[in-house]
Amino acid sequence: MAHSPSRVFATLLPTADDVHGHGNESIFHHGVNQNSLHPQSNVRVVQVTGCAELSCLPDRATVVITVKNSKENVNDVTNSVSRRLDYILQTVRQNDVKEENITVDKHLQREEEHFHMQAEVHVVFSNFETMQDVRSVCIEKLDKSVCVGNPHYTHSTESLNLLRRRVCLQAVDNARLKASEACCILGQALGRPLLVREEESREWTNSQDDVTGTPLTLHQKAGVTLFSASSRVFVTFELRPKDRNRRKL
Repeated sequence: MAHSPSRVFATLLPTADDVHGHGNESIFHHGVNQNSLHPQSNVRVVQVTGCAELSCLPDRATVVITVKNSKENVNDVTNSVSRRLDYILQTVRQNDVKEENITVDKHLQREEEHFHMQAEVHVVFSNFETMQDVRSVCIEKLDKSVCVGNPHYTHSTESLNLLRRRVCLQAVDNARLKASEACCILGQALGRPLLVREEESREWTNSQDDVTGTPLTLHQKAGVTLFSASSRVFVTFELRPKDRNRRKL
């Protein structure tokens, strides 16, 4: 996880007694529009910009298994493909893959004296070890009429939404930590948040091809497709004087 630098601004506004008791405006709020920051003119605040950046690995892998055959008789080609298709589906279901994650497409056509049939099984795996087991079984047990494709890694909607929430909360937490450090320098205590605003959010994917020419393992292929998100927030906290009379624990 990488964090962009956070900027800290402190605005110390005078109390009502300070405003009426001195003819000159306080230097701490010179040039600041008080009404734009908070409705009460006697509120003392610290303003912080916090940033965060997070990434997540894919949590879904789609594998396409294709069965092809050609016969002079339509029943022969149908039976041949169906036997292999049934074995593939049985293997997938025995590995606890839900039915909604299995899609089967069949296509039959005739060219001159031969019937050509093709069936595709699209399987979406949430467990990568299960995916590797299913691929291995199909490759070892089935003949050349079956083609087991390489996995295609993606991110689920749930995973992306979770990342978006996490990166925003991380940015807010970074802002709070910076504000707390600023309060220590100013000799003040950090109060309640008065304003939280996300000023910028970005998302991007890092899908890099192997430039070295060395074949990637399945685990490495999962790692080269990262989804990243960043967030920058602006937070205004109430600034309170430290309680010097508080008992030390």
